[in-house]
Parts: sequence; C-alpha cells; structure tokens
Amino acid sequence: VQLQACGGGLVQAGGSLRLSCAAFGRTFVSYGMGWFRQAPGKEREFVAAISWTGGSCYHADSVKGRFTISRGNAKNTVYLQMNSLKPEDTAVYYCAADRSGTYPHTQEREYEYWGQGTLVTVSS
Repeated sequence: VQLQACGGGLVQAGGSLRLSCAAFGRTFVSYGMGWFRQAPGKEREFVAAISWTGGSCYHADSVKGRFTISRGNAKNTVYLQMNSLKPEDTAVYYCAADRSGTYPHTQEREYEYWGQGTLVTVSS
C-alpha cells in the first residue's frame, strides 16, 4: 500500500503548481483523500480534502479561492491545483487516504495512509 505524491518544485510568488498523488497496491476508489502541509518549524496542517465520490470537498480558509482539490476519473489519483502561490505556502505537502471515504475530513487522525511528501517552495 503506497501513496506517491509528486509535482512539487520551486515557483515564484503568484505562480501555479499542480500536485498529484497516486495510490498503488490497493484500490482507493472508495477512500476519501486529503492534502496536508508542513512548513519549516511548524506543525502539519490541513489543506484540502475530497470524498470518495468527488462530490464533497473542503478547503482550508488559508487556501480557499486559490487551491482546488480534485480526483482523477479512475479515483485512485487526487490532484491539488495551486494558483496564486504565496511564500507562506512553502511547505512539504502530503497526501493521505481515509478509509471511511464519505466525508472530506480535516483531521489527521481520520487518515490511515500517508504519502512521502513533496516539497513546494515559493520565492518572493
């Protein structure tokens, strides 16, 4: 069972990046998926989550209107489109899978599987 996140990199403020997270080893079709991030010296925080159907999603206030979470057609992939990036968005971004799947959870304890993280650096 493995979640692999990719798409991070270095971008200037105001730019965009698209993160991807793919699930391997089992089907995550019925799982809810989420993105969290951890900035240097800070605790990990919730960014966005989506239900297994893709019909429900939730974004943290700090990214609302700039970031969008979505699922691929095969449902085993989740994306985070990040626009209008700010230096304070700099962090390691982690994807996670939630077995219950029906509700976009915001708490880390609701997620059973975690990816390795991908670094996003936004320069000013």
